[in-house]
Amino acid sequence: MKINLKSTNMELTSAIHEYVIKRVTNLEKLLSSIEERGGRASVNFEIAKSTKHHKAGDVFHADCLINLDGEEFYASADEEDLYAAIDAVKDTLYREINKYKDRRKTLLHRGARSIKKMLKGLSKRNPFTSKY
Repeated sequence: MKINLKSTNMELTSAIHEYVIKRVTNLEKLLSSIEERGGRASVNFEIAKSTKHHKAGDVFHADCLINLDGEEFYASADEEDLYAAIDAVKDTLYREINKYKDRRKTLLHRGARSIKKMLKGLSKRNPFTSKY
């Protein structure tokens, strides 16, 4: 997995860098099965301070874009705390990737069930053309 980290309007310290890497590697557990099949994953993570003169409110912004063999997952968050923004982005991406994997798995199982019914003779519907 390739991870690109960028900061805007703020200094990227080693503590922030380690925290982002730790959060992204939690997502890597979901992406490992895709990478095992020969897929490539790249993560572009950006953290920023919205403006240099604001002191309160949603000052910190975090963006993340994950590319998985043509599929893109994106999340962004604005928070008062930088670490809270990073956690919010990670949680959103975790939900999106899980939903994608579940949807893909469900479609595969539905197709397999349909083919099995056709082979048993229970259904005359062709799963490849959706015609009877």
